[in-house]
Amino acid sequence: MTTSAPIRSPCPPGACICGRDPLLETPGADVRILFLTRQEEKRLLDRLENLESLADLERLQNRMYAQLGIRVDIVPSFNEVRTMRGIGITLGELPGLCRKTRQSIPAAIRRSLEKRPEIAFEILNANDLLRDA
Repeated sequence: MTTSAPIRSPCPPGACICGRDPLLETPGADVRILFLTRQEEKRLLDRLENLESLADLERLQNRMYAQLGIRVDIVPSFNEVRTMRGIGITLGELPGLCRKTRQSIPAAIRRSLEKRPEIAFEILNANDLLRDA
């Protein structure tokens, strides 16, 4: 396979189960996730840590899906939400997504929510948890 843009270098053997090599070998596979190089990942995480609003977060979610195929779901827990840990942040299954990246994206979003709790309140409000009865 030939690509015009640089792709992510492989993880050390045994360190990750992302499936990068089988993805590259599969004809017609969606390899957009491999364009997330380590340098680009750092830029993405920095951007996620410095969100300005819920609209900013939603815009980034849409761009991650459009450009990389990463689907990020953010929903409040079924139980009480007392801390930022009560907001569930999950990434959809995606071959080629590194294990560390899978953990660092939700962590970066949580750090942003802790810096700007009003975004977390907007998420709760959007899910009818803070609306008046």
